[in-house]
Amino acid sequence: MMNVNGFLAVARRLPRGKSTLSCHAWDLGRQALRVQQRRTIRTHSRSLAYAKDLFLGQINKAEVFPYPEIGNEELEEIKQFVAPVEKFFSEEVDSAKIDKEAKIPAETLNGLKELGLFGIMIPEEYGGLGLSNTMYARLNEIIVLDGSIAVTLAAHQAIGLKGILIAGNEAQKKKYLPKLASGEHVAAFCLTEPGSGSDAASIQTRATLSEDGKHYLINGSKIWISNGGFADIMTVFARTQVEVDGVKKDKITAFIVEKAFGGITSGPPEDKLGIRGSYTCEVSFDNVPVPVENVIGEVGGGFKVAMNILNSGRFSMGSSCAGMIKKLMELTSEYAATRKQFNRSLSEFGMIQEKFALMAINAFVMESMAYLTAGMMDRPGVPDCSLEAAMVKVFSSEGGWICCSEALQVLGGLGYTKNYPFERYVRDSRILPIFEGTNEILRMYVALTGMQYAGKVLTGKIREMKKGNIFLAVNMAGKKLRTSLGASVDLGLTGKDGVVHRSLEESAKQLEQNVSLFGSTVESLLYRYGKSIVDEQLVLKRVADILINLYAMTAVLSRASRSISIGLRNHDHEVLLANTFCNDVFFKNNYLMVQLQKHAPENNDANIKKIAKAVLENRSYICSHPLERTY
Repeated sequence: MMNVNGFLAVARRLPRGKSTLSCHAWDLGRQALRVQQRRTIRTHSRSLAYAKDLFLGQINKAEVFPYPEIGNEELEEIKQFVAPVEKFFSEEVDSAKIDKEAKIPAETLNGLKELGLFGIMIPEEYGGLGLSNTMYARLNEIIVLDGSIAVTLAAHQAIGLKGILIAGNEAQKKKYLPKLASGEHVAAFCLTEPGSGSDAASIQTRATLSEDGKHYLINGSKIWISNGGFADIMTVFARTQVEVDGVKKDKITAFIVEKAFGGITSGPPEDKLGIRGSYTCEVSFDNVPVPVENVIGEVGGGFKVAMNILNSGRFSMGSSCAGMIKKLMELTSEYAATRKQFNRSLSEFGMIQEKFALMAINAFVMESMAYLTAGMMDRPGVPDCSLEAAMVKVFSSEGGWICCSEALQVLGGLGYTKNYPFERYVRDSRILPIFEGTNEILRMYVALTGMQYAGKVLTGKIREMKKGNIFLAVNMAGKKLRTSLGASVDLGLTGKDGVVHRSLEESAKQLEQNVSLFGSTVESLLYRYGKSIVDEQLVLKRVADILINLYAMTAVLSRASRSISIGLRNHDHEVLLANTFCNDVFFKNNYLMVQLQKHAPENNDANIKKIAKAVLENRSYICSHPLERTY
């Protein structure tokens, strides 16, 4: 929520005459207070476990139904705040120039600062706007229209200063957040090193405590650092020596490092495929003195800080990619409707129509997942939505990349030229499956976290049965028998106490069937592999893909149910999108679970490993050329 002073701060930052926001700041501020009071009354803190419960074949419908919504006053607040940002990006941002010159102009950065976009989620008491996760997601739909700006802002606040925000002490927040909120100072996140990419725990940068115990000396090098060339404040992760039970060990610690401390050198910007205007470079640290007061959290607790930072920001990629796809649909639909071939508009051809359906479905699913997750995160307390956020990131980054490619394909050769923005969107979107945790790592995280959760629950049940809990044993045996016989599944989404609208009933039943079978499949995998499941990456990939699909199905059913129930404009189209998506992934999930069965002929994992081994051992493609002969 934005409070009264937050509105006034926005009003002051906007140029006069360019927005209606300043005229209504006082009234909207009073409304914001009323909205905040109502939200506090109607929500309560929960221990979220929706995604994890899916591993048990359960749907915790109270966590995701009804779909999160905001009041009329807050909706008006969002509209008033979004308007000047949209105006700025449409009139003041020259994305083609930024891409060509590989630099964001100073006047553009200053405009972003005046809009308050460097302090979106910093609380008002530290000079920021104090917006909710939902509002942050909404703004990202606009900001993403320029990939370089989106990355620059995300590197600053989604990860760069986030450590101070979520784990810093009060003194650190008061000292650093105000200038970071205004954009006077820019932040960067320094974790990745030449020898440690996804394996963050293997970093080698070291922080050595001085003899007087007043500061640390940091030495090492970080790579791929966004904003690294001009950041004033950096969250740096380094190895420190700590004592655990009388034994000295190396543990990672997080530090707030000012460029003004000295000893910091930034390399030239990387010449990248896309997001060319963002400043990505190597940053070196040579005996950089950092006061002990600048440790974030506890000494030795830096790895947890790093993971919490990364986990908290991924959800917004859903709204970002949806915003990008919606823009591409506007551009390509105009071309498809006016371009004629064979005396027909391109829009009349089935394969072109398929591309637009694909883009519409993806945008709808991404939006649904992103705002469901944002609504969860906006509840009071600190709910753990790391699994949900990771799933949003994986689905949206891969869908965004595909949709950018399909949009370019609609224009054919024209889309391949720099006269149109499509090739830039394709280049910019290629980074999405790589940064903020590669999708391969996130799939492992999603699958293993859920499997571990299910394993603990199942172990507890086995202990209970060994103690003589006959009821539990009979219940588990009955569940297995019903599943093997293909009995109908009722997890409470439909019927008397159902939460899904009747127009989506068939899709809800498909979700229930998938979830029930998924629970049984997970149980079988745990019995089959035990702890060695951590080494079965191809198995875990399928598990993660199923879970992502289940969460996506949940999000669209919840959203469409709300839309049709309250009579939203074009709610029938939402129902169509939801049913189409659910029907598609229902069969995909079934096939994936068939592949996970023991000795399934549909499973080619053994052959895939043999092919990869032959190629990697020889460092090349090993087949003879088709023109060779032996006679």
